[in-house]
Amino acid sequence: MSLLKPSKPKKCRAPGCGKPFHPTMSTQKVCSIACARAIAKDPKLQKVAAKAITKQKRQDLQERREKLKTKGEHLREAQAAFNAYIRERDRLAGYACISSGRPLDWNGNAVDAGHYRSTGAAPHLRFDENNCHAQSKHDNRYLSGNVAEYRLGLIQRIGLAAVEALEADQAPRRYTIEDLQAIKATYRQKLRDLKRAAA
Repeated sequence: MSLLKPSKPKKCRAPGCGKPFHPTMSTQKVCSIACARAIAKDPKLQKVAAKAITKQKRQDLQERREKLKTKGEHLREAQAAFNAYIRERDRLAGYACISSGRPLDWNGNAVDAGHYRSTGAAPHLRFDENNCHAQSKHDNRYLSGNVAEYRLGLIQRIGLAAVEALEADQAPRRYTIEDLQAIKATYRQKLRDLKRAAA
């Protein structure tokens, strides 16, 4: 629990008190030990105090977990948020598999966000929306991305100039943890916006 700087006073929550006081901790709800004892005897107020403490503990735990994450964990989370957005974008657009042209099975878990230039060969393009499209798991995983057919589908979708620009792009990108957190937040928000617009 973090200590608070002197701030505007809070009102004591003990039954019958209501006196203003300056809290010394963020979870402090009462002005004195006597008022804390009064709350301890009131079951309704006990629940309110317990919820406040539990919420604070959850926030503290979440912050500690976030600080302990490695760059690789942040990268995986950012990639998962980006991929979820790509799949939803293409589902709402009614697109078929980018490489085979066959309809995609959106009901199961049969659709990947497939990269034209793979994240292994071109990690700098992993978050490029032109480089990633909904693709059947079969084509993405078992046909190694079905690249020749992917290219044909990509030309139809974004045009030859955009495909050639992707193929020529060798500019390195170095992602910091802050960059990855921002990418994750951006694509989670974009996914929410898509779903809201579709509802």
